[in-house]
Amino acid sequence: MLPNRMQLSAQTEENLKKLKAYTGITPNISARLAFFRSMESGFRYQLDERKLDGALVLDKVTWLGETALPTELLLKLAYPNFPSKDLMRAWAAHVEDGISSLRNHRSLIEFSKAL
Repeated sequence: MLPNRMQLSAQTEENLKKLKAYTGITPNISARLAFFRSMESGFRYQLDERKLDGALVLDKVTWLGETALPTELLLKLAYPNFPSKDLMRAWAAHVEDGISSLRNHRSLIEFSKAL
């Protein structure tokens, strides 16, 4: 389903790194939370040539961890006709959408209250 190597946009990556500096939550964990938050909000990705230019290129297992199967299933349900490259872009768009509401928290306590 999703490709083995995945990356995000540079802006999203920067937001994840800032969040890590404030809360100590690693980018892969906060990306997982952001993805599910975006899916819950009803956001839907429209095909575009989104530039995934982040320097952090990780394998699927690192990005998704134990949420790999639910993540891929949700993406397939939401975007049944997308090939794997477009599914990766959709995943990146959902992480970008979800992190926008989480990126400004300055402490772990504040962050956990927002969830």
